Amino acid sequence: MLFDLPIIEQFYKSFASKVSNARELLGKPLTLSEKILYAHSSNESSKKTFLRGEDYVLFNPDRVAMQDATAQMALLQFMNAGIDKTAVPSTVHCDHLIQANTGASEDLNLALKQNNEVFDFLKSVSAKYGIGFWKPGAGIIHQVVLENYAFPGGMMIGTDSHTVNAGGLGMIAIGVGGADAVDVMVGMPWELKMPKLIGIKLTGKLNGWTSAKDIILKVAGILTVKGGTGCIVEYFGEGAESLSATGKGTICNMGAEIGATTSIFGYGKKMEEYLVATERKEIAELANKVIADLNPDKEVIENPEKYYDQVIEINLSELEPHVNGPFSPDIATPISAFGKFIKDNNYPEILEVGLIGSCTNSSYEDLTRAASIARQASEKELEVKAEYIVTPGSEQIRYTTERDGLLNDFKSIGGLVMANACGPCIGQWNRHNSDPESKNSIITSFNRNFAKRNDGNPNTHSFVASPEIVTAFAISGSLLFNPLTDTLTNKHGKQVMLDEPKGIELPEKGFEVKDPGYIAPPENTSEISIEVNPESDRLQLLRPFQEWNGDDIFGLKLLIKAKGKCTTDHISMAGPWLKYRGHLDNISNNLLIGAVNAFNDETNTVLDTESGEYMKVPDLARKIKANGGASIVVGDENYGEGSSREHAAMEPRNLGVKVVIVKSFARIHETNLKKQGMLGLTFANKDDYNKIQENDTFDLLGLKSFKPNSQFELVINHANGTSDTAKLNHTYNNTQIEWYKAGSALNLIRKHSK
Repeated sequence: MLFDLPIIEQFYKSFASKVSNARELLGKPLTLSEKILYAHSSNESSKKTFLRGEDYVLFNPDRVAMQDATAQMALLQFMNAGIDKTAVPSTVHCDHLIQANTGASEDLNLALKQNNEVFDFLKSVSAKYGIGFWKPGAGIIHQVVLENYAFPGGMMIGTDSHTVNAGGLGMIAIGVGGADAVDVMVGMPWELKMPKLIGIKLTGKLNGWTSAKDIILKVAGILTVKGGTGCIVEYFGEGAESLSATGKGTICNMGAEIGATTSIFGYGKKMEEYLVATERKEIAELANKVIADLNPDKEVIENPEKYYDQVIEINLSELEPHVNGPFSPDIATPISAFGKFIKDNNYPEILEVGLIGSCTNSSYEDLTRAASIARQASEKELEVKAEYIVTPGSEQIRYTTERDGLLNDFKSIGGLVMANACGPCIGQWNRHNSDPESKNSIITSFNRNFAKRNDGNPNTHSFVASPEIVTAFAISGSLLFNPLTDTLTNKHGKQVMLDEPKGIELPEKGFEVKDPGYIAPPENTSEISIEVNPESDRLQLLRPFQEWNGDDIFGLKLLIKAKGKCTTDHISMAGPWLKYRGHLDNISNNLLIGAVNAFNDETNTVLDTESGEYMKVPDLARKIKANGGASIVVGDENYGEGSSREHAAMEPRNLGVKVVIVKSFARIHETNLKKQGMLGLTFANKDDYNKIQENDTFDLLGLKSFKPNSQFELVINHANGTSDTAKLNHTYNNTQIEWYKAGSALNLIRKHSK
């Protein structure tokens, strides 16, 4: 469908001149990212050169997208802002609250019953404030955005970390928390530290079993889960030009797993073909007129080391299929070494489930490549050894693949087609296994594989690969199998090999769909009322957080000292907790229950220094708050990596946590803490993390002189009467300090709107 054409036409009319102005301002050739960033800098920030990784910049994004799990809190905040209608085009997509269980139709019907209150709330708020609404079953937000809203050169934000998927159509798309979305929806500029730039030059061409997914799996192995933090990853080169638009989307999507602000590709023939195929020929024609400005300047491509902060080169002709994991998406192993990797680490060799789809790999091309492998299993009379689950990315994809027989290919080998939703990728999976705590292996074409993420079992070893590799593994039932070199024994005892996958980028008969699942907002919204039952356990109207009292903070108690990886999944789990995403107090009962306590290596058991007993983390936080006290959270490296969920910042705020002190933060989570009026600080000396003891209390000094680049002092009072100190750094600018003083960014917005 074609949305917002007049707005996009207006955008392209001024884009070339804005790029020209930016080139003159910077006095050098420009990367694609710089062109789009400077073209979207607000009037308050224009006509200034910004230092990458240092200067905060105000931007005017073109649109906002929200998924149902995060939209609840975002819209509850927006309702408090005192605005009648969103200032930019915005959408809500119902894709997170559908649990994968028995199959698409049954699961969708059950979700509609179980989540009726939430869906009705989102639908009515969307109608009231001029927001486009995509019904449950319409598809996963990122696939729907790519099919309908993304356009080359544009800028959008979304309340999901995988908003970055839209980079596959040449758009700067950034995952944010709900409070950031509120900024843009009320018409305020949106703030971001000017990202550094990583250039990835792709040479050669993919062949055989290797796909676009393997590029990002390789990149994740190179950069690790924090190597892209504060950076935009920009792909260029002949290898980039040869990739399909949806393949580019896959690469950008999983760029979230390296901590990147976003990832992007330049505009070219493949994007044009995708725009035309998805009935947006008009946008392709507009983009074609400014194609040079929708790519890095020639000088940048010729001498990338001069213009990017880091350059990586990958020869696609030599790239092997990769499998990443378990437990972290950056453990990258080429297929030729994967069997040995499994053996050497004593990981479970038997594969129990293979899952394909999700927002990362559910395009038409992805499913045709996987279906070509599934078809061979039938033709070569192979018995499929593992359970096999398929999740289409949108109703348009599902309808078109069913029409073209691809879903039958999956069903013929026992594949179970789930609803067009996130499902197992985010833990919305009722896995049918006899022992939910057993040590086992699964493989997916998803993006994340943290412990417990898919099925809640900490002993599930989850690996990530392309849909075709996942399908081949599911057929074999063994992680020691290499589909490029190994044979399989069919029903007649004959040794057969799987042929290379064959994919079709775009359907020969075109995309087709009967009901895409979209509901446009009505013209007249005066009669629409929004009511929230005060007795509801799913929805809760928000109360403003308290302002800063003007003093330093004394007598803080330790809630938890988290050890090792502590993602937003550890801080605020998804899965069954998704039902409470619109009720802050109820969902606060999952605060940090997945974090590992550094003092006992256990989860959800922390010391109550008053009683000397161990308690659940949220219970201790509530006790400290009820007694008039406040608490502190201490964390390790890259604290808060993963999802953009702002609940991971709102829950500690709600339960009386005043300060989060870590070795380093993931970008989105640090921003979310700031937005909610929290103090997110880092150890100036990371070794000071080791000074924190289990029964310490703390005084935080320096708030009265809180200003950009200032330092705080943490006084660590030990139970034996001695004390230590630690210097703490922060990255707050003047505006963010005002958020803290006001109690939250939303408090400041409300104050200004009045």
